[in-house]
Amino acid sequence: MDRGFNFEVDNIYHIYTRGVDRRIIYGGDPDFLLFQKLLFLCNSTMRFDVRELPIGMSVYDIKREETLVYIGAYAQMPNHIHLLLMEKVPGGISKFMSKTLTSYAKVFNAKMGRTGTLLERPFKAKHVDSDGYLANLYGYIPLNPIKLIDPAWKEKGIQDKRKAKEFLDNYRFSSYLDYMGVERPENKILNRDPFPPEFTKKSSFEHLISEFFSNPQ
Repeated sequence: MDRGFNFEVDNIYHIYTRGVDRRIIYGGDPDFLLFQKLLFLCNSTMRFDVRELPIGMSVYDIKREETLVYIGAYAQMPNHIHLLLMEKVPGGISKFMSKTLTSYAKVFNAKMGRTGTLLERPFKAKHVDSDGYLANLYGYIPLNPIKLIDPAWKEKGIQDKRKAKEFLDNYRFSSYLDYMGVERPENKILNRDPFPPEFTKKSSFEHLISEFFSNPQ
């Protein structure tokens, strides 16, 4: 697919993909958790198979050596995925996405007894070319799961802010909890340092989220 641009090192991109025909791509929480593990495991120049890890070993304790991308934010939805990525090495984003999506589809298809394509290819990408757009993504991506309880929140605003906050505090499958300071193994998925500190610090993130709650972009 000709996106009209090439991924360039140190540039940031909003990555998006969804299930073919908008199909559900997770069979339950274990599948969501598997995809999170793959976000960590596949971000490496090394080759791993999540099915062959030693029993009792945490994926997040594996030494990955050189990574392919920097992950700034993510959100998993029942039929699609949002990622905020920075190209770390030439070809890093393309290789990371290929490894992650292929690995997940193989495990999911084997588990569900299905064949064929699970996720749309090629994945969609948009260059983040301004601080304003980056700020919007740092709010929008982690808050995207609110759609599950308030489908029109982006267009009409959040109807019940307390309910939305409680939902996000219990939703494990995005980077929201990590930026809110919750300690968990999945913290290691993110690579915050290369991204602007005005978006990655807890206080900055809380302020950004507060603005989104008051006035969705």
